[in-house]
Amino acid sequence: MPNARHDTILRLIAEHDVTTQEMLCELLRAEGFSVTQATVSRDIRQLRLHKKRNARGVSCYAKTAAQHAAPGNLLESAVLRIDYAMNTVVVTCHPGSAQAACAVLDRLSLESVVGTIAGDDTIFMLTRSEQSAVQLVNLLETQIWGS
Repeated sequence: MPNARHDTILRLIAEHDVTTQEMLCELLRAEGFSVTQATVSRDIRQLRLHKKRNARGVSCYAKTAAQHAAPGNLLESAVLRIDYAMNTVVVTCHPGSAQAACAVLDRLSLESVVGTIAGDDTIFMLTRSEQSAVQLVNLLETQIWGS
């Protein structure tokens, strides 16, 4: 049963802007699955879904970088989520991979980036303006996930 449900979840997030677990539950029920929020939460973890802003700026569930990853591309395999607040871009990575991913980002010498700092699973990138942060998020998402 989980495989069919997982396949359906992946199809639903590709077809719809799924913004909440509750919305995903409703869509799955409409597809004939009897699910609870706890089941959907577990499915999201197992499928390694993350929230990502779409073209309209709405944060929706999407496949993780690892599901799109080509072997050897550190950013594709490390990065889980990219978001921003004002002029700071936050890159969430798999545990233990943020410093290596940050080194790759630093080597890009992006003009709009003032500086970076990495912990175990998070990178902060300070940009010159909020507009620069938005552009950087779009650039990174395109470069990493091709979206």
